[in-house]
Formats: sequence, structure tokens, C-alpha cells
Amino acid sequence: MSQPKKLHLTWTGNNWDYNVTFPSGREVLLTAPGGSSEKGAGPMEFMLAAVAGCTGVDMLSILQKMREDVQGVDVEISGVRADDYPMVYTEVHLVYTVTGHNIDEKSVQRAIELSMTKYCSASIIFKRAGVKVTTEYHIVEVS
Repeated sequence: MSQPKKLHLTWTGNNWDYNVTFPSGREVLLTAPGGSSEKGAGPMEFMLAAVAGCTGVDMLSILQKMREDVQGVDVEISGVRADDYPMVYTEVHLVYTVTGHNIDEKSVQRAIELSMTKYCSASIIFKRAGVKVTTEYHIVEVS
């Protein structure tokens, strides 16, 4: 088992804004509704970003291993939250746009399947929590 990773939040002193330091040393601003910054993202937005980022990385890696000529991967994610507290996500939908030369549709389908069922911890956590996770994809041919 790997060692625990430490993420650190420090309140900025401004409304509900926090500086987040990730285990990598990178920093971002976390804010909540009512926060003073226009640049930060909220905690629940970070959850969506985690799923989109995790699956996006998987998609690129898997498609490259399949020797697909990928020029770009774009992931859009939307989520529906419950009306009552704790206002968890109940549904999440991901749209993948894969750009490249002669991308095989079956490869894209398989990459999504592998990401969702085997590799992407974030989406698997959502599924285990009962979140309805759906996907769709588009392939864009470039010359």
C-alpha cells in the first residue's frame, strides 16, 4: 500500500477562500459561494474536475497505447446535485471529443470503458457512491 498523500488548505483570511497546496507542491485557490475571489473553484467543482481530469488522462494514455493517432482529447463534464443536504452529485455526464487521424471508434469506446471500470479512481468512487455516470463521445478527423 502506498504512503498517505497530504494536501494542505490554508484560509486566506478573505471570506471562504483557501489556498490549497497539493502533495506535488502545486497551489490553487479554493473558494465557495460568497468567496471573494473570481479565480478559485469550489469544492464540488474540484470533484468534477477530478473525474474529468482522471478520465482525460486515461483516455489519452489508452488511445496512445492502442497506437491511435490522437491529436487532442477534450473532456466536458456536467453534474446534477441533490436539492437537499448534503447536496451530493446524483448524476454526472461526460462528453469526450477525440481529435486525430483515422481514430477507430471501437478504440474510443474501449478506452472509455477501461477508464470507467478499471483505471479512473475518481469516477469509480462516484459510481460506488450511487452516482449515475453516463458518457458520450465524438471523434473529429483532422487532416
